Amino acid sequence: MHILKTFFILGTLLGLQGCISSSSNYYILSVASNPATTYKGKYKVIGVEQVTVPGYLYKRDLAVAESNNKITLLGNASWGEDLDAGLTQRLIGFLQKKFNQPNVYAYPWGMNNQPDIKVSVQVTRFIAQGNIVYLDASWRLENIVSKRRVARLFSTRVVTKRDAESIVSAMNQAFSQFEEAVARGIKQF
Repeated sequence: MHILKTFFILGTLLGLQGCISSSSNYYILSVASNPATTYKGKYKVIGVEQVTVPGYLYKRDLAVAESNNKITLLGNASWGEDLDAGLTQRLIGFLQKKFNQPNVYAYPWGMNNQPDIKVSVQVTRFIAQGNIVYLDASWRLENIVSKRRVARLFSTRVVTKRDAESIVSAMNQAFSQFEEAVARGIKQF
């Protein structure tokens, strides 16, 4: 019985050592970038729908494309957030800064508090392949009262290295470009 307890304790310690020595780095994209310029004037209330993302972005491990049809999950690099929610909050924060107003909210909310403009975003590709991070998305603006709509496509490529930190930094740059495109579209809408 004493030998069994010793093996149990030894096994537990070895298991804990494996947990301690295997570390993961956690990354986020939800911190809104600071716009280089802001727009002056009073803008309408803006509602941002939940950003939709490809299924591989719902995984906690960072995904990289090995080819057009194969992705690999990096086991030592994990997302510290759900990217659909994080990118939605980031876009809201950026638009608040860009238009210098707090009237940008997550859509939908109560029927009494409808926005003037609704922003919908669908990310179709957001991944590193080789030394490039690709971001392809479509976005739509809708005036809730007049029902006027405009839809746009967005595509960018940002050069990166192959390590996780560089990939996340390039993804951050790519999404910053996307945020600026959406803000320009709202201003012209």
